[in-house]
Amino acid sequence: MTDTPVSDVMTTPMLTLDAETTVAEAAQGMAEAGIRSVVVTGEACRPEGIFTSTDVLRVAADGHAPTDATVKEYMTTPVETVAPDEPIPVVARRMVESGISHCPVTDANGNGVGILTTTDLTEALSATDAPVQSG
Repeated sequence: MTDTPVSDVMTTPMLTLDAETTVAEAAQGMAEAGIRSVVVTGEACRPEGIFTSTDVLRVAADGHAPTDATVKEYMTTPVETVAPDEPIPVVARRMVESGISHCPVTDANGNGVGILTTTDLTEALSATDAPVQSG
């Protein structure tokens, strides 16, 4: 697992949308796809933000109508990205330290090619015979 690159465990394709998409549309797309995040992209599929199920809850907590609020108002920016060839342990540590659970994967040109989630990492770890170490 120490040399396993992100590309071996990332989810592809990643669901993307435009920043002007309504929260209602984003939430419906996430529910239909059975996922907890979407990558907000701009020109040439470059990640500009990330919108998660937690952001949907913030909309509700703020009392805004999901049909009126846009993803742009609630997405997380800037978005942290990783390269497909980065080793899993390095990326996992960075995700833990940054407190993020969804990380878009980008190619050398900065275009989105997939997404790495804590679910992907959990599945990858559960498939190994390596003992789990704490601390």
